[in-house]
Amino acid sequence: MLNMTTGLTIWCSEAITLATVLLLAWRHDRKSPAYLIWALGFTVSAIGFALVAARGLIPDIWSIQIGNAVALLGESAWIVGFRFMDKRRLEWSAFLPPAIWVIGVSLPWVTVNFANRVIVYDLAGAVGATLLAFAVHPGDGRREPARGQLGIVFVALACFCFGSALWMVLAAPSLEEAMIYRGYMALGYGLLIIIAIVLNGKLLMERAERRWRAISITDTLTGVLNRRGLQESYEILVGKGQQQPQMLAALLFDLDHFKKINDRHGHQAGDAVLIEFARIARQFVPRSGAFGRMGGEEFVAFLPIDDQSQAEALAETIRADFCRVPLLAGRTLVPATVSIGVSIMPHDTVSWDRLISFADRALYAAKRAGRNCTILFNETETAREPDATSAADGGELVPTLDDQIHALRRMGTLARM
Repeated sequence: MLNMTTGLTIWCSEAITLATVLLLAWRHDRKSPAYLIWALGFTVSAIGFALVAARGLIPDIWSIQIGNAVALLGESAWIVGFRFMDKRRLEWSAFLPPAIWVIGVSLPWVTVNFANRVIVYDLAGAVGATLLAFAVHPGDGRREPARGQLGIVFVALACFCFGSALWMVLAAPSLEEAMIYRGYMALGYGLLIIIAIVLNGKLLMERAERRWRAISITDTLTGVLNRRGLQESYEILVGKGQQQPQMLAALLFDLDHFKKINDRHGHQAGDAVLIEFARIARQFVPRSGAFGRMGGEEFVAFLPIDDQSQAEALAETIRADFCRVPLLAGRTLVPATVSIGVSIMPHDTVSWDRLISFADRALYAAKRAGRNCTILFNETETAREPDATSAADGGELVPTLDDQIHALRRMGTLARM
């Protein structure tokens, strides 16, 4: 028949095994301190239960008061690990389980009675499991299936511990019965923890997959979307447009004389210019849109709009803010400006190729108009369409007089003409 010592010994071996696996995971990915904290938690828990199992071989203060407190401290470490995983600040409530035990066991009527000690320990464990359920709940509102499953397991663990305490109160078992029951409790507790570890592994795999996916759609230099990420965001924006009729604008940015910046100031300065432009533009592009780097010194923003003035205002805000102050690269001031081509299409006729092609032609017109300006191409306005012959044969888009006036207005020089 299973007794308490056997059950605790089995749980200790399980805890040491889990601690070893988590320690190896931490060595493989040292940017995730949660692995190390969980490994320490299982190690501490194993030490605590080993002290409890050694009752009769070591002084009671070590096997009862200290051993159980150490075991519950391991539960606190698990709580801390979940908070570290989500980069949330540590709260003192994580240490409630060992605190409840230390306070409870200091009472004379608890110290001298095994059943009362079990009740206090189980209540402390129930509090710890409840805190684990709260720690698993994401602070940023993310919905991850594994988190919900983990929460259910920890709630079940809290009910398990509370039910055990209630049974001890109502059944008032003898010392021998209580010790046998405690052995089965240790195995049940260990089983639920193992289930939680499996689900936690699933959660970590989901997070790793999400992280690698984010890396695959992010430009490594500037931290904004790369071309693949932009195409995915474009598809999402077009899909949303089916629910509410509106237009989609593409703002194509090209940094002026970028090759000269690289040749004169070095590629490191050129990288600094790209990074600074990405930082400025990203802060102005609303969450409803998307912004990223197409390649080289070319960037693009997609923006759902109801009126073309929204696209014009955003383009001019970014252009004016970027060219206002020269950038400092090392000890050198690097003057940089940006030309912008804007195209607008209705959601029901929009396509990636046409939207980008029209924005590219408007951008070319901005370059021809003197750079550091914005030119708008709106498919819905026939007066601003490019020459039909040049569009058909793929020739150059020559800016019309209206285009040049539009560009000069954007540069603020129309009043001096």
